[in-house]
Amino acid sequence: MKILFCVSSMHGGGAERVAATLSSAWAERGWEVTLLATYSGRGDCVYPLHSAVKVRWLADEPGMRAGRMVRTLRKPLLLRHVLRQEAPDVIVSFLTNVNVSVLLVSRGLGVPVIVSERTNPAVGSSAGRLLRWLRRMVYRWSDMAVVQTEDAGAALRERAPGMRRLAVIPNPLPSGLPEAAGPGGQGERRSVVALGRLADVKRFDRLIEAFASLAGRHPQWDLRIWGEGPMRAALQAQIEHLGLQSRVLLPGRTDTPWQALQQADVFALTSRAEGFPNAMLEAMALGLPCVAVDCPSGPRELSQDGEYALLTPMDDDGALAANLGRLMEDAQLRQSLGMKAAASVRARYGLPSVLAQWDGAFDAVGGMKERQR
Repeated sequence: MKILFCVSSMHGGGAERVAATLSSAWAERGWEVTLLATYSGRGDCVYPLHSAVKVRWLADEPGMRAGRMVRTLRKPLLLRHVLRQEAPDVIVSFLTNVNVSVLLVSRGLGVPVIVSERTNPAVGSSAGRLLRWLRRMVYRWSDMAVVQTEDAGAALRERAPGMRRLAVIPNPLPSGLPEAAGPGGQGERRSVVALGRLADVKRFDRLIEAFASLAGRHPQWDLRIWGEGPMRAALQAQIEHLGLQSRVLLPGRTDTPWQALQQADVFALTSRAEGFPNAMLEAMALGLPCVAVDCPSGPRELSQDGEYALLTPMDDDGALAANLGRLMEDAQLRQSLGMKAAASVRARYGLPSVLAQWDGAFDAVGGMKERQR
């Protein structure tokens, strides 16, 4: 089996992490896997890769070392040349802009193409008007489109009618994730943790207000929000206005998010929208009890309609505070909910389960048929 995996870059990001995880797992099977970064030049791949995975950077191919206008004109021809040169059994493409480019230049090559949306098209903002129109026109040429949630699938069907096949395949848990240990607070202090870009869509201001309403009754609890972004100054001002500087902390980005999760007692997600909430998935897998706003898309599917996390209706700040309070005051509930969540998501989102779903996709488009070489 020979796979050409087209991505935008390998410098960081959720889609790139998943690409690295899947590519390495397929290479471990003995398959030939090439990762092609189509929108960036040579650089470091920030995620670990199996030694057998080959990485190519389209911007560094001969013919792309010219002026900007020349590069723009040459790029489609060079991309088609690379596709022909690699001669894969199947092409997998991640992200809307890459998907459209691959579908346009692969016409007539006779190679199955699987495109994958990495956000919910109903709430994602990365695709402009032209790209959305192109997606509507060319996704019907794909052999299969893959999304991460049922909500995203329904949205894509509306925005790209005429697709041959659509499959829901979630992100796998990353390799190397520690075993579930349950809530990890030690000593007298306890903490609620959140991770994400300090941006309006994450609505961390709502989380701070909810925590503030509980802080007086739970003096042993703190709130830590890991991440950086444009809302830092506003959030810090909010914290100071509430007089919670010593208990609500913005420690910045972390290169060890699993450690941050393992040291916490409760995880909270308050986003207005998510493509797929990887931080919540990993928190659940580590045995951390979760409170999550029922936003599109992911929390309801991850939690199995609220069975494995406390779901909160959108814009119901009272319910958010009430659910946080339930977990903060009940150690037994934190332990039982966290460990049940870990067992559930490790079974559903473990790498073997997700790889089996990709095998089904390859089989459906004919990519796994034996080819004489």
